[in-house]
Amino acid sequence: MNADTNEKSLPALRPATDILERADGYWVYMDMPGVNREDLVLDLRENELAVSGKTRGLPSEKERFLEVQFGSGEFRQTIALPDIVDRGGIKATLKNGVLELFIPKVARVQPRRIDIQAG
Repeated sequence: MNADTNEKSLPALRPATDILERADGYWVYMDMPGVNREDLVLDLRENELAVSGKTRGLPSEKERFLEVQFGSGEFRQTIALPDIVDRGGIKATLKNGVLELFIPKVARVQPRRIDIQAG
């Protein structure tokens, strides 16, 4: 990889992703090493959540890479959202290079008996 990369030539990387379903919703964990909060974008669309984040591993003027395995890149991942999620309740946390998303399920409507009024 060339150390003089510009934004248009950043390689696209798909982050390692785990999705866990629980009774309250979905927990998503994505490896985003080197991505700062300011370089992370979450776009909620109708039926999907698009995640992207940029990382840069540029050396200073007095340095040069001899080998690059963890360089600049753009992480991209799209998660399909089922109809049973509460889109307004999605929460995101970035800590130690891991993006954690909580996508809650819509509260289930509890069955209830309807009283009949005398008329």
